[in-house]
Amino acid sequence: MTDATDALPGLEPSAGPEAAPPSAGYEIERELRAALGARRIAGVDEVGRGAWAGPVVVCAAVADLSPPPELPGRGGRTIRLTDSKLLSAAHREAFAEVLPGWLTAYAFGSSAPEEIDEVGMTEALRRAAVRALEALPEPPDAVILDGKHDYIGPASGGRRWRARCEIKADQRSVTVAAASVLAKVHRDRLMAALDAQFPGYGFADSAGYPSPVHQKALEESGPTPHHRLSWSYMDELPRWRHLKKHRDPLAGEGQLSLL
Repeated sequence: MTDATDALPGLEPSAGPEAAPPSAGYEIERELRAALGARRIAGVDEVGRGAWAGPVVVCAAVADLSPPPELPGRGGRTIRLTDSKLLSAAHREAFAEVLPGWLTAYAFGSSAPEEIDEVGMTEALRRAAVRALEALPEPPDAVILDGKHDYIGPASGGRRWRARCEIKADQRSVTVAAASVLAKVHRDRLMAALDAQFPGYGFADSAGYPSPVHQKALEESGPTPHHRLSWSYMDELPRWRHLKKHRDPLAGEGQLSLL
């Protein structure tokens, strides 16, 4: 995606995930420092993109290249910082307690279901990421995005972000791994709070993603105010299909109608 981002010379996205190490390091951050002289490098990761309910959440994290925190594991094993999906819930929670005190800075941005319905996930994700980056105490010199697509765009709110896209960056970059863990724990806690308000949907367990409990509750009770009403799962709910939101392609981005 070098033509879709403020591409960094000689730093095109890697070809595939097979070279990813088992735990995150500073390989990408050091390359950016050498190529750009970048000092503040923000790792960015998102969670909740594929959920049926709840916000999409983005975390931006900045580190100073000091050794990241580690956790003690069973049998003397060391648990190292990596992609949140490769960590247990207990280890994610434990990392989330120590990462804020170790990171130079971090911030969250989010996009609510109403905004996702209004503008679509691509734009909602961009907005959430930009909100996270703009909430940092100082703007980063460069940004590392997990994946092969630049979803913050070359220009956002008048600022041009220098972004590098990397497949499996959450397993290779300490800052992206930290962002991955913090975003996941932050959103899981939000969804657990919603579970108390809307019991029966299994939000504490599924975090708003489809599950048998979630699907059954939707069929019986319909969507909550925290569901994404423009998504295709609404077509499978005959009793509630009239609530589906449709974006009018002729009216432009952000226009909705109830059909």
